Amino acid sequence: MDYVSALLPPAIMAVFFIGVIRVIVKTQGGANKAKEDAAVDAALARMEGAGRPTATPPKADA
Repeated sequence: MDYVSALLPPAIMAVFFIGVIRVIVKTQGGANKAKEDAAVDAALARMEGAGRPTATPPKADA
């Protein structure tokens, strides 16, 4: 009977994991897909537009 108690938790986790994956796959796309894609594109454009500040070496006073 020890084998049942050893295998039951992983089996339950596997069932829940499969359920989560199914929900994720089913909710992709749909009516809000274009809106979500536009939000991601806008965020990426903001990040690219900000750019990275360039480090300039300090000038030596001579």
